[in-house]
Amino acid sequence: MKPDPRNLRISDYSYELPDERIARYPLPRRDEAKLLICRDGELSESIFKDFAQQIPESATLVLNNAKVVRARLQFQKPSGGLIEIFCLEPDARYPDISTALAQSGEVHWQCLVGGAARWKAGTRLRLQSDAIWVEAEMTARNPSDFSIHFRWEPAHTSWAEVLEKAGEIPLPPYLHRDAELRDTDDYQTLFAQHEGSVAAPTASLHFTQEVLDKLAAKKIRSTQLTLHVGAGTFMPVKSEMTGAHEMHGEWIEISSQTIDTLIEANKGPVVAAGTTSLRSLESLYWLGCKTISDPEISFRELKLKQWEAYDMSIRLSRLEALKALRQWMTRQNLSRLITRTELLIAPGYSFQMTDALLTNFHQPRSTLLLLVAAFIGEPWKQVYDYALAHDFRFLSYGDASLLWRKELP
Repeated sequence: MKPDPRNLRISDYSYELPDERIARYPLPRRDEAKLLICRDGELSESIFKDFAQQIPESATLVLNNAKVVRARLQFQKPSGGLIEIFCLEPDARYPDISTALAQSGEVHWQCLVGGAARWKAGTRLRLQSDAIWVEAEMTARNPSDFSIHFRWEPAHTSWAEVLEKAGEIPLPPYLHRDAELRDTDDYQTLFAQHEGSVAAPTASLHFTQEVLDKLAAKKIRSTQLTLHVGAGTFMPVKSEMTGAHEMHGEWIEISSQTIDTLIEANKGPVVAAGTTSLRSLESLYWLGCKTISDPEISFRELKLKQWEAYDMSIRLSRLEALKALRQWMTRQNLSRLITRTELLIAPGYSFQMTDALLTNFHQPRSTLLLLVAAFIGEPWKQVYDYALAHDFRFLSYGDASLLWRKELP
């Protein structure tokens, strides 16, 4: 019997990560990163430039084309002190991230605030950058973040342009360094396209054009989706039991063409490039189940809550779920599905869409490590012990692993 993921102790999903094993910078060449392969409990080593050799021609590779925005803003108090505002995601009044980023003149955003205790109520902060000035007003203190009203001049400038001109790349806090000019390119994937993420889908940082060309030469099918990575991906689980952890929600955007590709790829293995792609794929399955349970569900209601997948009684095949979702999109006259997922994947989860996972090595006590443990089971400890013993580099700028799900033949 599978465990109930709400009753897991996070201390069972921890390990000692020496500080010197955290990669502060990427390698000079992205595809020179080491690649640890785990299949059927057997471990082997390769190098990322040979990634195409590790997956069969029948595979479908799923990439996350989210683009990181310059989400860190440094504001100045009237007294001269600095307050850092980290822009997490748009206020609920906007239907999606793209709409919010297109706002001109003003916008409402959910943020983290460094030094919030020094920001007195009613005080407006100012940021001046080249020909742009931005004003920030705190409108609410929420349990886990702050609601901020931003205004700027020139008012015709979009919020996306403001962030690009005035913001800084939001490197993960565990790197313990400020962003540098090189991070502008280093912390974006080769195929980054849709703005909105505050963290990179880091497994895909290893791809170079040469690797993509090798995949194409082998005729390996690939497709892209968008999951706008939230800052929750940085956060360790602070509660002792997983059931007490509140999973962050993230925006997903998936085209009808991508779903069609996944339907056509039904007979071969699906390889998720990164935990974000995997989370999106698994969410697709459960959203398809929801359209079967309620064919009249509206696009505003079609979302996935944290534990919803574990409590659904309906079970479909991968193909049935994808076809159901595609048919629902046709009835709704949608060419692109935009929704949110809070799905927390932990041991006890039944994978429906993903056969192999390309991913980096994650923080102890994190939801990403829980996902890895759910995907390959107890061998996760063997994988991490091996990586630590064989000089693999950890976290966002570190090396990679290719993990095959245990149930595969």
